[in-house]
Amino acid sequence: MDLKLYDTLTRVKRAFVPLDPANVRMYVCGPTVYDFAHIGNARPVIVFDVLFRLLRHIYGETHVTYVRNITDVDDKINARALRDYPGLPLNEAIRKVTEQTATQFHADVKALGCLPPTHQPRATDFVLPRADGKADMVTLIAQLIARGHAYEAGGEVLFDIASMPDYGLLSGRKLEDQQAGARIAVDAHKKNPADFVLWKQSSADEPGWESPWGRGRPGWHIECSAMSAAYLGDVFDIHGGGLDLIFPHHENEIAQSRCAHGTHAMANYWMHNGFLQVEGEKMSKSLGNFVTINELLATEKFGGRKWEGQELRLAMLRTHYRQPIDWTQNALEEASRALDNWSGLIKGVPAANPSPAMFAAMTDDLNTPLAIAELHRLAKAKDLPVLAGSLSLLGIDLATYNRPLRNSIEGAFDKADEVKAKIEARAVARARKDFKESDRIRDELAAMGVAIKDGKDADGKPVTTWEIAR
Repeated sequence: MDLKLYDTLTRVKRAFVPLDPANVRMYVCGPTVYDFAHIGNARPVIVFDVLFRLLRHIYGETHVTYVRNITDVDDKINARALRDYPGLPLNEAIRKVTEQTATQFHADVKALGCLPPTHQPRATDFVLPRADGKADMVTLIAQLIARGHAYEAGGEVLFDIASMPDYGLLSGRKLEDQQAGARIAVDAHKKNPADFVLWKQSSADEPGWESPWGRGRPGWHIECSAMSAAYLGDVFDIHGGGLDLIFPHHENEIAQSRCAHGTHAMANYWMHNGFLQVEGEKMSKSLGNFVTINELLATEKFGGRKWEGQELRLAMLRTHYRQPIDWTQNALEEASRALDNWSGLIKGVPAANPSPAMFAAMTDDLNTPLAIAELHRLAKAKDLPVLAGSLSLLGIDLATYNRPLRNSIEGAFDKADEVKAKIEARAVARARKDFKESDRIRDELAAMGVAIKDGKDADGKPVTTWEIAR
C-alpha cells in the first residue's frame, strides 16, 4: 500500500517515493533550549515520532535515519542565562541553562512514548569546520559568498534573496513582496530589507567563534542547513516542523541549502503540523494557560491532576496533525478512559500485525483520528492481538501506562477486582433507576478511598472510571 503525504511545498497529497529505500531520511526542527518545552512543542515531537515509526514499519528499522536538532546557541538563551545566573561568566551560565533544559526535554519526550531520533546534533558542534568533514555553518556561509548568494555588510554576513529568483515557494511569498514594510526592519546596510543574517558579530561578553568575518555567531536559519546536510546529505526525503516555521525559518533553510549546494531542492517533502490552543484560547503566559509538558506530567496544574505520558500522546493524536488542535481537559479524560479500557483488554496478549484498516489510515497522510476509530472497533470486536499490534504502530505502549490504580499505592491497596465489582453493581442499579442503591455503592467506594466519575465512551454509552482519591 502506497504511503501518501501532504507536501506543503506543492500543496498536494502525493505518493511518497524515497530517494533511497535502504536509507529513508527525515529532519525535524527541534527545541531551542532556553526554557522547558510547552505542550505546543510536544505536537511535532509526537507527530513525527509517529511518522518515524510508520517509516520503520514499512522500510525496516535499520533503513530510516531521523535527525532532530538541539539549538543551543541563540539570543534567547543568552538572555535567560543573564537573568538566571547573573553572577557567572556568560558562557558558563549558558551551559547551565542549555544542559538543564535539554535534559528536561529528553525526559519529557521519553515520557510521551517517543523513540530517540537516530541523531540529535547540537548546533554548537556544527559552527566551525569539523575533523570528520561533516557539513558546518562557516563552510556553508563561505560557499554562499563564493556562489554570489551572500555578502558582508555592517559587520554581518547576509543572504541576498534577490540572487534566488524563486525564493518564497514554500510560503507563497513572492520576491517582489519582500519589500520594506511595517513588519520588516529596514537596515541601511542591507541590499534588500528581507535579506537575512547568516553570521553576526559577538561582543566580548557574548558567545562567539573566530571566523573569516570576525568573531561572531551564526544566524538561526543556517544551523539547520548545516546539521541536516551533515547527517542526511544535500538533498533528503522529508523535512518537518510546526506551521509557524514555514516562514521565515524553513523558507530560509531552503534558500541557504539549495544555493550553497547548487541543488534543485533541500527536501523532497515538507510536512507541517497545525497550531495548538488551550481550552479554546491561544496559549500564553498572560492568560495563565501556558503549560509545559513537565507540568502536565508532574503537577496538578491542568485539570487538577497529573497526567500520564500515554494520555498526552493519545489526546494529541485524536486530531489530524495538519488541523489546529484544542487542548482540553475533556480530551485528556477521553484518552484516559480509552487507555484504561485497552490496557485491561490486552494485558499479556502478544501483538499481531496492525489491521489493514489501521495501516490504510496511517498511510493516508497519518490519519490518526481514523486510526483511533479503528482501535475502538478492534477493542469492541475483541480482536486483541491485532489491537495490540495496531496500538504499537501509534506508539501507544500500555506497559508504561499506569491505570487509575497508581503505582504508589498498588502494594498497599490491591483491591481492583473488588472496586470493579462494585462499579458494575452500581451500573446495574443506575440502569434500573435505583439511585438510592447507586448512591450507597458510591459512598462505599468513597470510604475505600476511591473516586469515581461517570461519562460516556466513544460510542456514547455510559462508562464509569475510577482512581484513588487524592
